[in-house]
Amino acid sequence: MRTEHPADRGGPRPGKFERMAENASNFTSSPVFFGFCLLLVAGVVAVHIADVSLTWKIFAGECMTAVTLLLLALLKNSELRSERALQRKLDAIAAALLEAQQGEPGKAHEDLRSAIRLEEET
Repeated sequence: MRTEHPADRGGPRPGKFERMAENASNFTSSPVFFGFCLLLVAGVVAVHIADVSLTWKIFAGECMTAVTLLLLALLKNSELRSERALQRKLDAIAAALLEAQQGEPGKAHEDLRSAIRLEEET
């Protein structure tokens, strides 16, 4: 099992987990999933209003907890993917600015150099 972030693994194509996470993220942001969540909440409220047995109340609560946990994991995955993509873009911009400054090194040149850690790569 690999614990590094999918963006750090490299490779030309996303793996099975990355594709599944992307599809799940797209589904959870759809109106269909919002409707499912509304039905789930309505079901939990109905279970409590109907005053059914404690077993059903616990089951309804556990369903809500499971959905919440899955959404939290998807949210974190989406956040990390977005963060990595943004960082790659910023690095590219910084590198382009650094190349444009190659002729006249100054304070901005050194700031960009340290921002993209060019010294560590060479």
